[in-house]
Amino acid sequence: MGRFRAGHVGVLSLGVVALAACGQGESKVVAQPAASHKQAGPASAQEARKAALATAAKVKANELGQIPVIMYHRVVAKPSVTDDRTPQQFRAELERLAKDGYVPITAKEFATGKISIPAGRHPVVLTFDDSSPSQLTLDGAGKPKPDTAVAILQDVARQHPGFRPVATFYVIKDMFGTFGPEAQAQTLGWLRDNGFDIGNHTRDHLNLRGRSKQQVTDQIAAGHKLVTSLIKDAPVTLALPYGNQPSTKDWAMHGDAAGVKYDYAGVFLAGYTPAASPFSKDFDPLGIPRIRAMDKVGDCARFCSTAWLDWLNAHPEDRYTSDGDIKTVAFPKFKAPYVAQRFNRYTLPY
Repeated sequence: MGRFRAGHVGVLSLGVVALAACGQGESKVVAQPAASHKQAGPASAQEARKAALATAAKVKANELGQIPVIMYHRVVAKPSVTDDRTPQQFRAELERLAKDGYVPITAKEFATGKISIPAGRHPVVLTFDDSSPSQLTLDGAGKPKPDTAVAILQDVARQHPGFRPVATFYVIKDMFGTFGPEAQAQTLGWLRDNGFDIGNHTRDHLNLRGRSKQQVTDQIAAGHKLVTSLIKDAPVTLALPYGNQPSTKDWAMHGDAAGVKYDYAGVFLAGYTPAASPFSKDFDPLGIPRIRAMDKVGDCARFCSTAWLDWLNAHPEDRYTSDGDIKTVAFPKFKAPYVAQRFNRYTLPY
């Protein structure tokens, strides 16, 4: 397979770094000094930087590298379409990710650059489209039923400390097989309260390609309202139905209709390749690629999750590897030309 320009950014700041989406897909870092009675002196600052450089070099940090964003749909015992995965297949892929040193982060964390994982580990974004009951169904005690995607993810996380049980669910009006606003709010609230991320997949899952601006914004705003009316938390990212972008890409990122305004940090496509680091010049928040979850068969022999995870393992220099510090963006010095300019003050080249 062809090679991609790589990099990665860990996010650097004086204390707490927050990345906020701006217009035209730009981001800005708002650095807030950590609370302290005494400012660190020049000598201690130099020692801290020296230690950070040593850590970054030791783990071969590359926060400009590529990140796999994996796209799942149904998790069912008897698959009927190619996007379905069995519980056994899903569990096996999660086990592989844990073994290969990946740590799940949410689409929100990825798109906003808030990637906080241990040094030497690699982020992976697990995304689920269409809000199928196979992804999450709660039993009478309010717990995920066995063999649903959430139950499997939580079980794998228990067996692999450090493997975070988080994912992003892109919901539509057919929400996890529930009926009525109370049941829907219960399910979305459970996800939110247990650390999961909820994104917009439009209300009706219509193909947005070739539609007018009004039709595009109507669908996106309606999906946005569907979520906010149930749990009051606004989605931060959008996954395009079928991965098809509208004729003007920015309509998916920013817009308003029927009194509902949306302003997203990232718009996700349907599949194909790993995604660029949010700190790289290659990052495009208007069209973030995802990878279909699939074994090496047919076209997936090269372009789905098993194949891409194999490729990233074979090309570790192109994979995002964390330095363990959310306040810095660490990478080998020769990759410096690929850093997005707005992150220059947070870089840690070694």
